[in-house]
Amino acid sequence: MKKPQKFPLKPKHPERICWGCDKYCPADSLLCGNGSGRTEHPIETLGEDWYTWEAWGLGTVADEDKPEDAPT
Repeated sequence: MKKPQKFPLKPKHPERICWGCDKYCPADSLLCGNGSGRTEHPIETLGEDWYTWEAWGLGTVADEDKPEDAPT
């Protein structure tokens, strides 16, 4: 069984990929075939600190990326 890819927190070019499933297809050749457009990465709509929001449930990951002098 293929292991799912780790979802990147800060991809270099998020606009080049569809983030809607584990296939991570190029934006111009989506394999899902559902007729919809490309799913944007959260960094594109919410900003570079998207993963620090508690709603994502990535608190432990976000804590690792905080500078040591950042408030908790």
